[in-house]
Amino acid sequence: MFLTRIKEDIQTIFDNDPAAKTMLEVVLCYPGLHALLMHRAAHKLYKEGIPLLPRVISNISRIITGVEIHPGAQIGKQFFIDHGMGVVIGETTIIGDNVLVYQGVTLGGTGKETGKRHPTLKNDIVVGSGAKILGNITIGNNVRVGAGSVVIEDVPDDSTVVGIPGRVVVHKGQKNHNLQHNVIPDPIKDALSQLTDEIKDLKDIVKHDICTNENSSDSVEEEYNDGAGI
Repeated sequence: MFLTRIKEDIQTIFDNDPAAKTMLEVVLCYPGLHALLMHRAAHKLYKEGIPLLPRVISNISRIITGVEIHPGAQIGKQFFIDHGMGVVIGETTIIGDNVLVYQGVTLGGTGKETGKRHPTLKNDIVVGSGAKILGNITIGNNVRVGAGSVVIEDVPDDSTVVGIPGRVVVHKGQKNHNLQHNVIPDPIKDALSQLTDEIKDLKDIVKHDICTNENSSDSVEEEYNDGAGI
């Protein structure tokens, strides 16, 4: 079972990263894989109730890879940490299958409460670089979280969430492929585009009014010169 899961973890990298060329390269050069493999071992010991050692393994992993995963975190199949540096995953985090996270992602808590205090991520999820998902919230199936977003509320299935705080900008859309992460909607860009269009419309209106007034002035002047204004 453990070896099967490791093979799945390695294959997931080939499925998601076009830069992955050979098995040897993946095994030696992917810190996200190293962190995940060490976590799988630490989590197994954690579930068996072995004290201290799981945390020691987790800490060694953090030193080597720059990825901090608490041994209590539950992580499913086909999980991929791309680039890895700065990723933090808290103790009561639950992650489903086919989840991709980029560098700098935090799956953390919001205070000192006990019990379930970290997020639950379901299946088929992409979390962009630097995103923070905080608290005991649930991220639904087929969700994409934009880079730099801060998510503190539940996100429904088939959604895209962006911003600070995170807000849903696409819901019930078609299922997105992981590698189309670059096409996440940009509400700021959309708003600026709308403002640009409105400014253009206002300029056209002002230009039209100026032309109308100039024509009216010319007409009055001509009438005056012809004696009609006397």
